[in-house]
Amino acid sequence: MNRLPHHRPVLRIACALILFCLLPAAARAQIGELRNNFAVGINGGANLSSLSFIPSFKQATKTGPLFGLTARYISEKYFAMICGAQVEINYSQYGWTAAPDDEGEARSCTRTLNYIEIPFLAHMAFGWDYGFQAFIHAGPQISYLLSESTEMTDNYMQHSSFAQYSNGEKAATLPIDRRFDYGITAGAGFEWHTRRFGSFIVEGRYYLGLGDIFDNGAAADFERSAHRNIVIKATYLFDITK
Repeated sequence: MNRLPHHRPVLRIACALILFCLLPAAARAQIGELRNNFAVGINGGANLSSLSFIPSFKQATKTGPLFGLTARYISEKYFAMICGAQVEINYSQYGWTAAPDDEGEARSCTRTLNYIEIPFLAHMAFGWDYGFQAFIHAGPQISYLLSESTEMTDNYMQHSSFAQYSNGEKAATLPIDRRFDYGITAGAGFEWHTRRFGSFIVEGRYYLGLGDIFDNGAAADFERSAHRNIVIKATYLFDITK
């Protein structure tokens, strides 16, 4: 069975973001105002998570925490655009909640996946060196699964054999085949950069997983099982060099 066509739109998006990430390097080839601003700090927020399953089943968004460390380097200001790069290492909780449509009977299952994630981001901001800035982030992200757990109502599993399980029930019971995950992330936000007290940042992102957590071979139960997360976060950075 040829399953490549399901991934072609995703690959197009990935190629577009890779080109976007090369823009700061292209800008540096031009004549701009050099910067040497290195900053480190902490970040925290929430993931609104689900997975893209084929075949699909009804899901509700799962909310989980994320927090970690951030490092950023600003290298140049080219006209009104401030160019740099950012890397993070975060503890981040992904997963999904399956909630079947059963009239008169409430049953659900939540599967929680705890990852260490590392996004590598191109940073492009517009505004003042000190003061208000609006920015865009985009780049690749890698993650590794540390642990996972499943919580379900007592009546969630309705059948005596795996062959009779619904798609949601199969997803609740299958072991995770691939602990390593990779994808692309992009977002935008606002920053208030002060001379004495560092930077205060709020941001929203979207993460699109390009890998699958379950086996996707011809005989597999799911041909796609990829993460998709909406991220809302705040970051505080303090300047090491200016």
